[in-house]
Amino acid sequence: MAYKKIDQYDQEVTDGLKVQYKEALHLLGEDPNREGLLKTPERMAKAMQFLTQGYQQNAVDIINSAKFHEDVSEMIIVKDIELYSMCEHHMLPFIGKAHVAYIPNGWITGLSKVARVVDVYARRLQVQERLTTQIRDAIVEALNPLGCAVVIEAKHLCMMMRGVQKQNSATTTSAFSGEFLKDTTRSEFLRLVGSKLH
Repeated sequence: MAYKKIDQYDQEVTDGLKVQYKEALHLLGEDPNREGLLKTPERMAKAMQFLTQGYQQNAVDIINSAKFHEDVSEMIIVKDIELYSMCEHHMLPFIGKAHVAYIPNGWITGLSKVARVVDVYARRLQVQERLTTQIRDAIVEALNPLGCAVVIEAKHLCMMMRGVQKQNSATTTSAFSGEFLKDTTRSEFLRLVGSKLH
C-alpha cells in the first residue's frame, strides 16, 4: 500500500503561495518545472503555514485551558524550552531555548502550557526581543503572577548564513515583571537557569 501523509492546510492559502513560490524559483534562475522542483512550491507553501501557525493560536486561551487554583508562592521554572522561529527581516530561522519562570499568585498552569505559549509566539514572523516580551505578557495576563521572567538564547541564521556570517554568535534577551525586577529574585532565577539540576 502506498504511503499517504495526511495534513490539514488552508487550500486557498496553499494555492496562492504555490503560485508565488513558483515565480520566485523562476526569478532566481531555476526551472520550477524540472523534476526535483515540481512539488517544491507546494511544499514551501505548507511549510510556511506550519512555521507561522502561531497566528491562529491564542496564548492566553491556552494557559486558561489548564489553569488551577493552588496556594503556592514559590518560583516555578520551565527551562530549556526548544524554540524555532523565523526572523521577520530575512525570513530565515533562529533557533534556541527559552527559560520561563513565574511566581504564582493563587493560580498555576500546566507545565506543558508554558512551552506551548513559547511555540505560539515563536511560530510567527518575529524578532527575538518582541518574542521575549510577548511570552512574559501572556503569562502575566492569564495568571496575574507575583512576577514573571523570560530569558531566550538563540542563534540567528540571518547572521550565520549571510551578512556578517558569524557562526558562533548568540543573542540573549530577557523580560521581567513584578518580583523579578528585584535583584535577589532575578539573581536566583538566573542562577537556577544556569545550573545543571537534571
